[in-house]
Amino acid sequence: MTRTKAAILISLLLLVPFLSPVQATSIAQDQGKSSIRPSILAGSWYPASADTLRKTVLRYVGQATVPVVKGTLRAIIVPHAGYRYSGRVAAYAYKLLQSHPFTRIILVGPSHRIPFAGVSVNLQHGYQTPLGIVKVDLKTARTILNADPAVHWYKDAHAVEHSLEIQLPFLQTVLKNFTIVPILMGSQDYETCNMLARVLSRIMPSLDNTLLLASSDLSHYHDYSTAKALDARFIELVKDMNPRGLYEALRTGQCEACGGGPVISILLACQALEANRVLILKTANSGDVTGVKDRVVGYMAGAIVTSSGMDQRPE
Repeated sequence: MTRTKAAILISLLLLVPFLSPVQATSIAQDQGKSSIRPSILAGSWYPASADTLRKTVLRYVGQATVPVVKGTLRAIIVPHAGYRYSGRVAAYAYKLLQSHPFTRIILVGPSHRIPFAGVSVNLQHGYQTPLGIVKVDLKTARTILNADPAVHWYKDAHAVEHSLEIQLPFLQTVLKNFTIVPILMGSQDYETCNMLARVLSRIMPSLDNTLLLASSDLSHYHDYSTAKALDARFIELVKDMNPRGLYEALRTGQCEACGGGPVISILLACQALEANRVLILKTANSGDVTGVKDRVVGYMAGAIVTSSGMDQRPE
């Protein structure tokens, strides 16, 4: 090796410790253009067989009944437990999408396993499920990444997170050609929610046929009656489109939601986009499915719309 080449190599090595996680991951991504995130849930949280998975989703969606929304559908709120527990609830929100030809879904969920500050948007090229590969809209993802210093790309967080992947087979079944923008929240404080809402509401007007999606379960591991009371408070504040009140209620323990930050962020973004109504489509908890009611998890499906004033009002 010549002295010049050695000096260049040493210089490059000295730079490595100073790369941010986003920069380091981006370099790795640039070197592997075919990067696909594999499924971590197939065979456990949902069926591994493509045929069984599609039939399962179609059965859930077929059993759901929803109102005709005459306004503009801006976002949905969906749970993220295994299909056995929350699939029937999630289906109520996905039923709406059968009559709305969205081509881009911006998904926002919590990071359950890897803590980090701010927000992470995934720049991998796609997500694998038994139903095929869902492509990531890298142009929009990079726009979000560059929109605020608190937005990063932490690939490892996305690699082990279930809250977004669990939505994909539903989307693959009810939609035809679409891309996704996967976003995880490591911080769920109100400042971070506001930041993400500003970014999303700023870019949404330039994006055709785009839906926002908030992924969250509700209360965790209480007895049935306690869970119902906690979840009722969460649902009330969401229905009232009161993101600040929801934040305070979550902070003070009046209700619970592992994806409270994503829900608040989407509510704030939708308000900025002039949405004025939330439809609560379905609520339940794991006790309703299993019959075991001493430690349950709560679920809700909802839709956020700019109402025409004519759409039906579900109970």
